[in-house]
Amino acid sequence: MKPQELAKEVAKRRTFAIISHPDAGKTTITEQLLLFGGVIREAGTVKGRKSGHFAKSDWMEIEKKRGISVTSSVMQFNYQGKRINILDTPGHEDFSEDTYRTLMAVDAAVMVIDSAKGIEAQTKKLFKVVKQRGIPIFTFMNKLDRDGREPLDLIAELEDLLGIEGYAMNWPIGMGKGLKGLYDRVNQRIELYRREGDDRFLPLNDQGQLDPSQPLTQDSIYTQTLDDIELLNDAGNQFNLKKIMAGEQTPVFFGSALTNFGVETLLNSFVQYAPEPGPKKTEQGGEVNPTNPEFSAFVFKIQANMNPAHRDRIAFVRIVSGEFERGMDVILHRTGKTMRLNNSTEFMADTRETVSTAVAGDIVGLYDTGNFQIGDTIYQGKEPIQFEKLPQFTPELFVRVTPKNVMKQKSFHKGMQQLVQEGAVQLYKTYNTNDYILGAVGQLQFEVFQFRMLHEYHSEVIMTPIGSRTARWINPDQLDEKMSSSRNLLVQDIHGDPLFLFENQYAERWFADKYPDVKLTAKM
Repeated sequence: MKPQELAKEVAKRRTFAIISHPDAGKTTITEQLLLFGGVIREAGTVKGRKSGHFAKSDWMEIEKKRGISVTSSVMQFNYQGKRINILDTPGHEDFSEDTYRTLMAVDAAVMVIDSAKGIEAQTKKLFKVVKQRGIPIFTFMNKLDRDGREPLDLIAELEDLLGIEGYAMNWPIGMGKGLKGLYDRVNQRIELYRREGDDRFLPLNDQGQLDPSQPLTQDSIYTQTLDDIELLNDAGNQFNLKKIMAGEQTPVFFGSALTNFGVETLLNSFVQYAPEPGPKKTEQGGEVNPTNPEFSAFVFKIQANMNPAHRDRIAFVRIVSGEFERGMDVILHRTGKTMRLNNSTEFMADTRETVSTAVAGDIVGLYDTGNFQIGDTIYQGKEPIQFEKLPQFTPELFVRVTPKNVMKQKSFHKGMQQLVQEGAVQLYKTYNTNDYILGAVGQLQFEVFQFRMLHEYHSEVIMTPIGSRTARWINPDQLDEKMSSSRNLLVQDIHGDPLFLFENQYAERWFADKYPDVKLTAKM
């Protein structure tokens, strides 16, 4: 691809993640976006488990049964001349590590907030990560079809709790059963609720009002909306694209994902204002521009058994620069070895197609036989590249894991090795006996692990909790195995590095008093 062509293709890319608290409507809004992208013909109600309709982005069996997203799906489609890459992230807090890593692979985020509940704990956590990266964030106040909080209160809470300016792109005319429509400040029109086609749009005059002949002008809710708009115009924030690009102001959209109201306005504005792929920093201190003709990318996720029939393992790769071509040779920075990328795929959640070419901003899946780890950089060219490290959490909960059927050791070990490489749980072995111990940030990760071991590897496992522990690594040169006890269990991590799992702060202090010269660290 010529440099001008590459720059043109990269400029079309819009890669973003959707973040929210569980049940705020993230999966539903994802479905509606896919509907507009022409990817699916109907959006089934996500809650409709008995109907057999499941959200397109919830492909894993346990997600369908429980109605939660526990994996990061990738969906790609074309819309208004742009190539959209959506990363649907886990909403459940036990999977925030997966979400944090996914947020490293996007150029913008859409934050979905339940208009009845306002900003919830998980949203606040995830927003902090987005804020740290300084990437643009677009806010969708969802569930207007139900009675919720006052719109002014929601924007005030957004500004107070998250420390970001809010600019209302549109404004609700009523809510719940009294919802009449949206006052679209940007497009100077009113979008009527439960009206199909272009008939749903009513133009506003130069004073920002409807023609007096429209029946809605006789409704007191319309009058109240005009008062709110006047207040916003006089005392609210001014729209500032520069601030939006820096993540200092968020455009706020109101609507209902379930009834597909206001979602198209969000998508159209997003495509218009969201940034194209930008440069990414390297460990070497420089940065790589997306229009650099030499290919580079990083692995931000690994997923086993996306197709259980084929026992496949896919590395999710964000392309940072240049053009990907199937069959190309790249260097894996961690090993320095050259490898050929023959098997590649692009995603539509539960359906996949072989991808031959892709450019910076795109997400590509590489079939992996165990070569990749999360955080790996692959590149072409003479200069070595390693992109900045991805966040990794130190687990807080731990369980011992053994197979229920000792005759099925092979499938047990295979499942253990493959699932831990996804990064949702950490694997440790006791120092001398090599017993398996799993560590995770939250309990749900263990449940998903146990479910998948049974259903994907036909290995029933017994998990024995050893409770909440504090992990502390020790320099092998300072290690004496006699330092270990039931209160500070000695184990080794997946790389063979030794660490202690302390029962509590008291046990850790006791150890520090007894061995004052030994240095312990929170991360290796």
